[in-house]
Amino acid sequence: MKFTLKDYQRDAVRDALANLKDARDDWLRKSRKSAFSLTAVTGAGKTVMAAAAFEALFHGDDELDFDADPGAVVIWFSDDPSLNEQTRFRLMEASDRINHSDMVVVENTFNQPRFQAGKIYFLNTQKLSKNSLLVRGHDPAELQAKGGDLLPETRPDLRAFTIWDTIQNTIEDPELTLYLVLDEAHRGMGKQTTAAENSKSTIVQRLINGSGGVPGIPVVWGISATVERFNQAIVSAGKHIRLPNVVVDAAKVQESGLIKDTILLDIPDETGDFDTVLVRRATDKLKESTFAWAEYAKQQEEARVVIPLMVLQVPNTPDPNEIGRALDTIFERYPELPAASVAHVFGDHTTQRFGNRDVPYIEPQRVQESNWVRVLIAKDAISTGWDCPRAEVMVSFRSASDETHITQLLGRMVRSPLARRIPGNDRLNAVDCLLPKFNKKTVEKVVDVLMKGDESGPPTGRILIDYVEVKPNPDAPYAVWQLFESLPSQTRPQRGAKPAKRLTALAHELASDGILAGAGRQAHSKLHEALDAFATSQQDKIEAKRKAVMTVDGKTVKADLKGKEKSFDEFWEDADVAVIDDAYRRAARVLSPDIAKTYVEHLAQKTASIDDDPEDYLEAITEARVTVAGMGLVTEIGPYFDAKADELAKTLLETYSPQIKTLSDDRKETYRQIIEMSTAPQSVDLAKPESRYEATKAVENGHSSTFPTWKKHLLCDKDGKYPAELNDWERAVVETESKRPSFLFWYRNPQQPGQSSLGVAYKEDDEYKIVRPDFVFFSEQDGKVVADIVDPHGIHLADALPKLRGLAEYAQTHAAAYRRIVSVAEVNGKLRALNLKDEGIQEAVHKADSAKGLYEDGAADDYIN
Repeated sequence: MKFTLKDYQRDAVRDALANLKDARDDWLRKSRKSAFSLTAVTGAGKTVMAAAAFEALFHGDDELDFDADPGAVVIWFSDDPSLNEQTRFRLMEASDRINHSDMVVVENTFNQPRFQAGKIYFLNTQKLSKNSLLVRGHDPAELQAKGGDLLPETRPDLRAFTIWDTIQNTIEDPELTLYLVLDEAHRGMGKQTTAAENSKSTIVQRLINGSGGVPGIPVVWGISATVERFNQAIVSAGKHIRLPNVVVDAAKVQESGLIKDTILLDIPDETGDFDTVLVRRATDKLKESTFAWAEYAKQQEEARVVIPLMVLQVPNTPDPNEIGRALDTIFERYPELPAASVAHVFGDHTTQRFGNRDVPYIEPQRVQESNWVRVLIAKDAISTGWDCPRAEVMVSFRSASDETHITQLLGRMVRSPLARRIPGNDRLNAVDCLLPKFNKKTVEKVVDVLMKGDESGPPTGRILIDYVEVKPNPDAPYAVWQLFESLPSQTRPQRGAKPAKRLTALAHELASDGILAGAGRQAHSKLHEALDAFATSQQDKIEAKRKAVMTVDGKTVKADLKGKEKSFDEFWEDADVAVIDDAYRRAARVLSPDIAKTYVEHLAQKTASIDDDPEDYLEAITEARVTVAGMGLVTEIGPYFDAKADELAKTLLETYSPQIKTLSDDRKETYRQIIEMSTAPQSVDLAKPESRYEATKAVENGHSSTFPTWKKHLLCDKDGKYPAELNDWERAVVETESKRPSFLFWYRNPQQPGQSSLGVAYKEDDEYKIVRPDFVFFSEQDGKVVADIVDPHGIHLADALPKLRGLAEYAQTHAAAYRRIVSVAEVNGKLRALNLKDEGIQEAVHKADSAKGLYEDGAADDYIN
């Protein structure tokens, strides 16, 4: 893969491959068909996950312990050829093992008896419609009437095979396994209202279930943000065994930074025609976004500059003059905008006249790469299936009854342009949506849909209506911010993380950035030394395992590779090579394929040189592979090797942390991802927030209330105030801490993921999660700035005790970073506090049966005396 998979992507690929393996075995051994789905929210990187799965399917993946399927054939199916083209491009962009020739767009001229192994075939609904040349001559009713034989003259252009013939022949070939991947799998699976939709449904269900003598496809994989219809259709048909569905955690996607953190909704304060007002406001936002991205690129010395665009969403039967007036407003407000910077994606694909302007058509999948497009006019064609990460502003002329179309389009706009979060900058992590035809009551419905994260809209994150931008408080001294940026925030551990992979990735980046020349070679050398030490300490065990590798069914294999002498027949010679290879591959999965390879060379070079005698060196390589295979069978090797690799990675990170901190955000994000490649929580520094949007009002039951504002917060508006809705506990904590001697500033820790949010890892039901303490307070003590965590902690929820244990472990690990770490809860009408830096209380927390009991007994003190 050209991309490093996020942890949730790696988990999803691992689970999908397990299903594909089971499905393949069921088909080959029992002729049973199987199906499963992958559910991932918009922006999660479904195509990247598919690319990684296809690489493993065609070529195998030692890290994921997956063997290639030599007969694998994949059909990628959607209902839109432009979506297929975008997917094909993304697969090439993501994979370094799937070539252009491995991906075949099935055109009307396609004419083959069966599909070829190792290829992905792109099909769409139109290609299988009854009028398509690919299917002409294949009539299911006629097939059944004639026992499967068709008259040659019914097929056009001397076509020997229809596409249905090709599918049937592929399924019936014992050397091949046909996999069907349904993109946007919820479509064509029921609830159709038009003839066209019913036709799509029929085609998709024929592919899955079979029809007219053509059997159903053996392995079906549905991919979508919502797959309920797909799952229900599979169950209803009863033709496929349902394998465990793969569900990507939306919270992990949000944590990754691949999708934007905030959606800002602008609406008129009252009903009426406010098109011009909000179009001007949207244009201002486009200008601000353009300037902000240019400044960020300049600051980071980025060669790649994000060129944001605005989407004008119009009704299905728009008024061309109304669109023309909107364009006039945009160019009056933003005169620097080039005249030829507008395009549309209407269905008729022709140049359109809007007012006095001629606007060309552009294919939807080309918008992202076409930086000349700064204003895009669209109906609903772009609502699903494709996306444009640089679309940062949307003005919708849809009526108040069209909230579904608006939320669908927002779902296409939530991807982060640089595929990462911009540290501390909400302006660059947000998308703006302006709705001139809506009122606040209707917008509440939009917000409700957006927050659900269903097929109509994007997943988690904040949706703000009445908001204000807050920036660093000018009164906060440098020493406060310096301490803030040094506070340790914890990452969520990754399932199945490999320390050796983390070490080699770290070494590669250190060398690439010129921080440590030859870092990869040095890392491998250190691990070779560690393996040599293990070999010495476990010599007897390794020798016994070596003999086991060289023994097949009670016969010891002996071979003189140089003299070509054998003491066994040809069958055992083949078995010897296969057994050694199999044992070596198992060991390589423990050590990592790269380390295993270089360690074999390291061992071989101790006894032979390829320059002196190639045959001696070949024999030494074989002996070394047997040794490594034997080491892999020693149970102690895994924990020992992982510990050594982890120790080396930590040493490198600690040693070169100062140099890493001076790098650009893009490079720092790379190292941040490497740090996170661990099965234990890792600590990373906080990033100073440069811009954040905060809500100023709440709307409940149609009534609006304004939040109170507070002083001395690290972020504030132009008047030095920070809006925050605090409950009784939170208000008591802020007021109490603000009155303490030498208090300086406070920080309300964001509950959303981001580099400016302090996170603490905790474990619940054998799964790591992140809790974000509510407040950090800064004070002066003995001439130095010190920090306190004070977290009002609810004790009535099931996760109260696991969170408390996580905070206690964090306090134990990072005691030196804080003056106080306090958890506050209300018990019997009183606020009680646990001092989590106290070792006795830490022990009590770990032994406790309930959070409430800790606050009720002598472990806690009264918070307010």
